[in-house]
Amino acid sequence: MIDGMAVEVAEPSRASAPTPSPAGLPRVSVVTPSFNQGRFLGETVRSVLDQGYPNLKYVVIDGGSTDNSVEIIRSHEAQLASWVSEKDAGQYDAINKGFARTSGEVMAWLNSDDKYTPWALWVVGEIFAQLPQVQWLTTLLPLHWDARGLPIRCKPVRGGYSRSGFLRGDHLPALGSWDGSFIQQESTFWRRSLWDKAGGRVDSTLQLAGDFELWARFFEHADLYGVELPLGGFRMHGDQKTADRMIEYVDEAFSVLDRHGGRPVNRRLRLRTYLPWRLRKALNLTDSYHVCVHRDGRWTTATRQY
Repeated sequence: MIDGMAVEVAEPSRASAPTPSPAGLPRVSVVTPSFNQGRFLGETVRSVLDQGYPNLKYVVIDGGSTDNSVEIIRSHEAQLASWVSEKDAGQYDAINKGFARTSGEVMAWLNSDDKYTPWALWVVGEIFAQLPQVQWLTTLLPLHWDARGLPIRCKPVRGGYSRSGFLRGDHLPALGSWDGSFIQQESTFWRRSLWDKAGGRVDSTLQLAGDFELWARFFEHADLYGVELPLGGFRMHGDQKTADRMIEYVDEAFSVLDRHGGRPVNRRLRLRTYLPWRLRKALNLTDSYHVCVHRDGRWTTATRQY
């Protein structure tokens, strides 16, 4: 044992589906909300379509853009399940509108300036096909792109994701730092059954942290599983509302925690993060989190302690 490192505990073996053929992969429904992001939209759309995932339903909901967005959407129209360009009530309203047009077993949204990695949908499809116990999934290696679409950062998440950590506010940055282990929205996928249990909507009354509020509802029903592969990335270009209004995002997220029974620790100091693993264990400050790992040609799950 090395202090500070996760300890993996094998989960009991359980029956799971055989490795799927392309025909056995679940249908994945992806929604992209868009408004005047023409300079990035084409790259976003191609990051979804160019994967060649065989059971994809991709919907683009544009809010009545006045740039070249509609022209870009039309150029991909033949590969889209649906699209529209009309005035809406904002990003989360557009996402809800898009999901209402879908029926896929697996769901996700990708904002119009972000991108998936080239293998994302295949990895996600195989995991959901082989592991019925996984209800929602995210990356443990969140990626960031620059304005050109080149990767500039990929920092591992320490300690994975757990409901107890989420309710403590562990996945939000401490005061004075933006170095938080956010659940990366661009890399998060879930089953429709979980979406329905959690209310079947993104809270459109929120301005910024609608994703975080959705995660809070998901955690009420299922554990989050991580995978040690980049699945998508957030593009850093300075024009995003969450990039410009990060303090407001975090304040809104802490309000969400209050609403869902969270008890955030002091945002100035989180000693637990810096304590050696053996001391955390002795003080009963360890957490367990779940991961999907690829072994012997198929996906399986493991539980790790941190």
